[in-house]
Amino acid sequence: MSFDPYLHFQGNCREAMTAYRQIFGGTLTMMGYAEAPDATAEMKASSLVMHATLAAGGRSLMASDFPPGHAGEPQQSVTISHEAGSDAEARRIFAALAEGGAVMMDYQPTFWSDGFGMLKDRFGTHWMVSAPWRQQG
Repeated sequence: MSFDPYLHFQGNCREAMTAYRQIFGGTLTMMGYAEAPDATAEMKASSLVMHATLAAGGRSLMASDFPPGHAGEPQQSVTISHEAGSDAEARRIFAALAEGGAVMMDYQPTFWSDGFGMLKDRFGTHWMVSAPWRQQG
């Protein structure tokens, strides 16, 4: 069993998921509301994303825009935690996600890792980025 995050955006899902693919790599697939077999006239006229999947490192990050005519707040109480393969990779990812966003905790050494930081990216997604965890004991 696995649990993979599913994010909701307010019209910028395509831009966000494309940026995440550039940052993390992987394979990105997207389907718009207009492509749904039973799409309403409102959906057919929409360029919004109905479903996107970024598959990278054996995991998936999934997302969509809120449906046409519906509003919502993106990722207000969810944080995605990402452990990079090295401190250098974690620093690169943190800097890329922080671009245009708001850093909540600067990336810095901690007692459990060579580096950890928290931020809210320009798409409204909250992230915790860390270098590999240190062995305790």
